[in-house]
Amino acid sequence: MSTILAIESSCDETSAAVILNGQIRANIVAAQLIHQKYGGVVPELASRAHQQHIVPVVEEALKQANIRKKDINAIAFTRGPGLLGALLVGASFAKALALGLRIPLIEVHHMQAHVLAHFIEDPRPSFPFLCLTVSGGHTQIVLVRGHLDMEIIGETQDDAVGEAFDKTAKLLGLPYPGGPLIDKYAQQGNAEAYSFPLSEMPALNYSFSGIKTSILYFLREKTSQNPNFVAENLADICASVQHTLVKMLLQKLRKAARQTGIREIAIAGGVSANSGLRNALQKMGEEEGWQVYVPRFEYCTDNAAMIAMAAHYKYETGDFCPQNVSPLPRMEF
Repeated sequence: MSTILAIESSCDETSAAVILNGQIRANIVAAQLIHQKYGGVVPELASRAHQQHIVPVVEEALKQANIRKKDINAIAFTRGPGLLGALLVGASFAKALALGLRIPLIEVHHMQAHVLAHFIEDPRPSFPFLCLTVSGGHTQIVLVRGHLDMEIIGETQDDAVGEAFDKTAKLLGLPYPGGPLIDKYAQQGNAEAYSFPLSEMPALNYSFSGIKTSILYFLREKTSQNPNFVAENLADICASVQHTLVKMLLQKLRKAARQTGIREIAIAGGVSANSGLRNALQKMGEEEGWQVYVPRFEYCTDNAAMIAMAAHYKYETGDFCPQNVSPLPRMEF
């Protein structure tokens, strides 16, 4: 029997969740709208917003779960990777509450938690499985042998695919966060209207810096010829960019599946909410004979439920951390 309160504060969402015996009882997320006016996350403003949100978010999670503080058996928090100031807010809160309640503390790796979001509800993948974790800061192919046994077998060597989406959106004049807007407009456009080069990397690794540059030069050339080019062709541009990025992701994922012989395939992370990626993965899964797993939208973006799920498995093995543990913005797998 275990009741765990989990805190997520790695970037620009303040979230708290309660998990009772492996079942999520509450998952509260407070977004930070202030970053929209700056076209991206401002670390200092994110830290201040976490300080404002964390107490009410935790209180609401406990209320929704019908749990009192004295019922909690452990406190979990995101140790990294993420923004240092944002991580410090969550870690400091978790450590103080755990100390006050005299209960254990559990550190959680943010990207491992994204993978374990697949165990929040059915259907759950069977081990071993491959998980493509895609977000604004990461692009990885993870071989998952167990709940706490994971290995990165391929990853980006420069930029993450989420950054490529957001950078393209910014070049197109779309407001932050731009990735979801590219997905929205892409559904109305022709994915073959424009072509962009696919970056070639050895083994199972990725590179997205090249396509970002090619999109920049493409837009410069087209708008120099026609200042209204973007407005007149927005849907087709978004569809073509999205098609190219998704193709890059899935080519390496298919290669990984064929090399390992694994047919249990999952995706996780904020970019896994992209409808183009979801649809293409389902189609490839049918062609390759995969069993495909895609989390519900609310468990794709940053949330504390996934932190709680990871903490549940760590609690079962007694994997606690000391009070002097420090956040790690570039925490390794």
